[in-house]
Amino acid sequence: MKIIHGLLGVLIFLLSVALIYVITIQESKIDGLQGQIGSASVSTFKGKAGKEELLNSITARLAAVLCVCLLLYAILGS
Repeated sequence: MKIIHGLLGVLIFLLSVALIYVITIQESKIDGLQGQIGSASVSTFKGKAGKEELLNSITARLAAVLCVCLLLYAILGS
């Protein structure tokens, strides 16, 4: 059981680093004060650009997997 707990800890660390990386490479939705003042925004035909849509999907999935791993880690640790 300690081996699984240790491997789960390593997996949580790797997922956390991956989640931080994916979040930091995403484009900012508001460019500082310029976005708050009401400057014109650029839109695409189907909403978000393909890259941003993919990064949002990856972020959501990584966060969900991280939550499940954290719950398992807590359950196995008690």
